[in-house]
Amino acid sequence: MFSLKDKVAVVTGASQGIGRETAAALSAAGARVAVAARNEQKLLSLVAEIQAAGGQGFAVKMDVANADEVKAGFKQVLDKFGRLDVLVNNAAITRDGLAMRMKQDDWDAVLRTNLTGAHLCIQQALLPMMRARAGRIINITSVVAQSGNPGQANYVAAKAGLIGLTKAMAIEMASRNITVNAVAPGFIETPMTDVLPENVKEALKTRIPLGRMGTPRDVTSAIVFLASDEAGYITGHVLNVNGGMHLA
Repeated sequence: MFSLKDKVAVVTGASQGIGRETAAALSAAGARVAVAARNEQKLLSLVAEIQAAGGQGFAVKMDVANADEVKAGFKQVLDKFGRLDVLVNNAAITRDGLAMRMKQDDWDAVLRTNLTGAHLCIQQALLPMMRARAGRIINITSVVAQSGNPGQANYVAAKAGLIGLTKAMAIEMASRNITVNAVAPGFIETPMTDVLPENVKEALKTRIPLGRMGTPRDVTSAIVFLASDEAGYITGHVLNVNGGMHLA
């Protein structure tokens, strides 16, 4: 396991799924973890789990689509820990529908949370990272950002935009020793995919060369690596964790 001892990390969208697993993995690697999401009760439950395992967790109720809440949330983290070393932009929503019938509110909501929200969080993370002349920013995109997916024009556009944001910020921040990378999961076993019928899951597996869906640990291991000192010469990269589903 890569060591994140004495590091402070923020994980958005941490109340469930990959975000929750990421927070636990970063804590297990030694980081003090601030977990952010809209559902405070789920965050407090996660913090209790982190502390029961011997880690340090801190819950921050925050909607990444709200600039004022983002600013206030990051201030809480800095007031609590005095530094920020790692930001994992994981918060995301879906509002699926065919493009020709998609309501503008559904388009705007997904772009605002999945792309603008990441930008707002990066803005708040940069000042403490620039002062320290070190930092790790990891954006969670998706395999569909590279392959496309029908019925998800808004989600695909936002996740593809996140890849562009990753590359732009990697260039901007390289001179400050701040790396910016992305992780692109494929189909992962989470509560979102658990509800799919078995025949749908089996059909999905036929599209994956490794023949199985990914586990949260497959994704969190990649995130912990990119957050570590060992990944210090990697920036602007999209790390695909998709079982070979899309080769880029």
